[in-house]
Amino acid sequence: MSGKVAVFYDPIYLGHDTGMHPESPGRLRHAVSHLKSSSINERLLWMPPRQAEDSEILLAHLPQHLETVRVLSARGGGRIDLDTSVYPDSYQVAAWAVGGAIAAAEWAWQRGPGSFAVALVRPPGHHASSGSAGGFCLFNNVAVGARYLQRQGAERVLIVDWDLHHGNGTQEIFYSDPSVLYFSIHQHPAYPGTGSPEEIGRGPGRGYTVNFPVPPGTGDDDLAWIMSSVLMRLAAAFRPHAIAVSCGFDGYFADPLGDLRLTVEGFGRLAAGIRDLAFQQQAPVFAVLEGGYHRDGIARGLERVLAVWSGSPAELAPPTEPGAWVSRVMAMIRQHLADRWEVLADRGQLDI
Repeated sequence: MSGKVAVFYDPIYLGHDTGMHPESPGRLRHAVSHLKSSSINERLLWMPPRQAEDSEILLAHLPQHLETVRVLSARGGGRIDLDTSVYPDSYQVAAWAVGGAIAAAEWAWQRGPGSFAVALVRPPGHHASSGSAGGFCLFNNVAVGARYLQRQGAERVLIVDWDLHHGNGTQEIFYSDPSVLYFSIHQHPAYPGTGSPEEIGRGPGRGYTVNFPVPPGTGDDDLAWIMSSVLMRLAAAFRPHAIAVSCGFDGYFADPLGDLRLTVEGFGRLAAGIRDLAFQQQAPVFAVLEGGYHRDGIARGLERVLAVWSGSPAELAPPTEPGAWVSRVMAMIRQHLADRWEVLADRGQLDI
């Protein structure tokens, strides 16, 4: 695979000024500066995003939630919860973040299989549910992007969330929807406390939420095993028309808000898995920046992901067997989902 990756960014994303908060403008400013000064920059196509229309935000959110953020921002800001605040420019910036996700999704969709686009936006989104903000997030960027693509003809969308924290908002939005398969790998215990293997969807969406919690200290090999032995096979059965990635970098080993042990090369291996999956399923990919609070971790992780998606050699390279915790979680997932997904049936082996 080769070709430029479209990167959607605008300095407007620095306007959601959270001060000394971990989710600060500086984390994105540093990442963009690093990418533009690195050798990977010649393989990136920097593209302008746009502001999302209210009607587009409402693809994934209730009207009262949109109004809450808009009114609070217009009044000069205020706190939504202990971790999440709105500032005077936050509504506009958040609408541009949604627009960045839409623009990336549309770009990849129009160019078809093998196309990759990344929205470098903030505030992040995967903790925002249909009716509320939280966890540093105001609107759910990746969820709106997925819904937008469904309006363009992508009947089935796979969302892969590798942020360290569980995307409780994304899960809630699609929990009853069989047209979106939500797959999350996340640390447990960690905020927000959701994302157990028992949470598998509701009604017609039963089986279309797949959570794989991992303990502190989990690193590159176990995440590669999960992607190769679980996600790849689920995706082959689901047959997505498009793939979305909630692209968090707080799994980096030095991140101050997490305790996973992913290296830069580990992110490259995850990117290789998404690349292989995209080509197997003949599906375009759009990714949206989520968390990540170690500035070099975000910058170097992004550089490696973009390098893989633009053609640098990389292999998922999973181990032959997972760690003991991963094996236990896999058994729980089989227990809850094997009747829905034949590929998860226990065949007497750790590797499905």
